[in-house]
Amino acid sequence: MKKVVLTGDRPTGNLHLGHLIGSLQSRVKLQHIYDQYIMIADVQALTDYFGNPQKVISNVLEVVADYIAVGVDPQLTTIFIQSQIPALPELTAYYMNLVSVSRLERNPTVKAEISQKEFGESVPAGFLCYPISQAADITAFKAEVIPVGEDQLPMIELSNEIVRRFNRVYNTDCLKESQAYLSGVGRLIGTDGKAKASKSLNNAIFLSDSPEVIKEKVYSMFTDPDHLKVSDPGKVEGNVVFSYLDAFFEEKDEISSLKEQYRCGGLGDTVLKSLLNDVLQKKLRPIREKRESLSKNDLIEICFDGTKKAKSVAQKTLVEVKKAIGINFFGEKSDNFVIF
Repeated sequence: MKKVVLTGDRPTGNLHLGHLIGSLQSRVKLQHIYDQYIMIADVQALTDYFGNPQKVISNVLEVVADYIAVGVDPQLTTIFIQSQIPALPELTAYYMNLVSVSRLERNPTVKAEISQKEFGESVPAGFLCYPISQAADITAFKAEVIPVGEDQLPMIELSNEIVRRFNRVYNTDCLKESQAYLSGVGRLIGTDGKAKASKSLNNAIFLSDSPEVIKEKVYSMFTDPDHLKVSDPGKVEGNVVFSYLDAFFEEKDEISSLKEQYRCGGLGDTVLKSLLNDVLQKKLRPIREKRESLSKNDLIEICFDGTKKAKSVAQKTLVEVKKAIGINFFGEKSDNFVIF
């Protein structure tokens, strides 16, 4: 039996080049090694956008289109929608009894996001508890491998704590611990040079961008503000154009030569941006063409079939969990049922 890998995205916008090198390329490889599940985490997205659900709803199929366009194969990978799996919130409810509020508040990832979103004393309960929901997602599919960035390692740790406590309290081994899979790829910086590439900050090049938009974004990239003339020596470190060339240009020897020339002076930003534009246009053209060939019905069918399979798998885990607790009143152990 292949090990199960679980990963996913919040459908709050189209995916971009940061997703491509950070996770999507890995998923294309992992689907040939593991039994891979990819979750469209619409429930988790609603912890931020509860007042604007349409932003989440309208992006579900957009994200699926990005998956298929980069090479995720629905014959090898189960793509499903989180909100359509009823076992997940039920598992979350049982796991909530095993975690204290103070433990959730100590989670460094949650603490950082609470500060970033400026919740103050008005942290929504759903947001605070979403690590428990993630534990339900992981355990429902008996996932043992979870591709994450380093900032998500505390989530895996908490999930494993829940697994160990559940198995100990209910004297079972029905839940499996998981391990993080780190891609080893650093985060792609935003086109503005100020932060990571992000949907919300609109400083990313999206997989669905047109050739014209890609060129516009490349030519507006942050370079070295002190590199005013071609003859001026320039800084490579922190230069967004070089960061993207490092990530996507396959001629590594040529990149080294360009960096040396740029540091010494004699290489203009326009030449570099023209090269990067050519590289990205070549990279994104087949992705965009594949994306445009997909119909809405194609995407709905992929989601429907994947969600149907995921629902069945998660339900089996839920039955095991309820048996372990002893609340499967009408199941095989119905003799335990007591009428009050």
